[in-house]
Amino acid sequence: MKVTIVGSGDAFGTGGRAHTCIRVDSGAGTALVDFGAGSIVSWQKLGFKVNDVDLIVISHLHGDHFGGLPFFLLDCQFVSGRTKPLLMIGPPGFKRRLDTLLETFFPGAMTFKWSFPWQADEILARRVSKVAGLVVETFEVLHPSGGLATGVRLSDGVSTFAFSGDTGWTESLVELSAGADLFLVECYSGDVPVPNHMDWPTLKSHVADFTAKQTVLTHLGETALARIPEMEAAGLTIAYDGRTFDL
Repeated sequence: MKVTIVGSGDAFGTGGRAHTCIRVDSGAGTALVDFGAGSIVSWQKLGFKVNDVDLIVISHLHGDHFGGLPFFLLDCQFVSGRTKPLLMIGPPGFKRRLDTLLETFFPGAMTFKWSFPWQADEILARRVSKVAGLVVETFEVLHPSGGLATGVRLSDGVSTFAFSGDTGWTESLVELSAGADLFLVECYSGDVPVPNHMDWPTLKSHVADFTAKQTVLTHLGETALARIPEMEAAGLTIAYDGRTFDL
């Protein structure tokens, strides 16, 4: 399994980083976890092709995590000439929100004669599904987004990638990280607690609870970026756009 951080930024693109998007390549196929509104530029800079993607998993319904899907779908339709099916899965309300987003950004999009079949399925937390050759499991986390917010685990039977999504501290993160080869966890604030997000003092106090082989921090705001030396001294790795991990 190879994990590529396409976008590692917060909602504001702090530090010039793109919105959240993670590419996971394995023998089973290619999956994306999240595709934020600003992810498409980093995706293009990395030379990636939308036709390679078999599955997209959305952690929660905030624009910096799923707002780029209309651009992804229209690239498939008008640029890349995609014909193979595309499956997208997300929390309850995903299909309605995606349809609304498509029609808002590109009026008439819902009447297109699509060149490829796509579907947006919805799953609850604590569900395990096998899709596109991967085992997908979701865990509820603490991040109000107009619906369920989740952390995500993907496994190909050999390696496991886990992602916290956006969240304040919750014991679910310990379970989410358990035994993962790579655990990607958000840490928005470097000092002052921010509601429904992780801050470095809180995360630092719980790092020993994680049993993943490697823990990587993402979604860093300005104060968190300033703490990178301290984070690395604590044995953690920092995500940046284009960084890859071979699991």
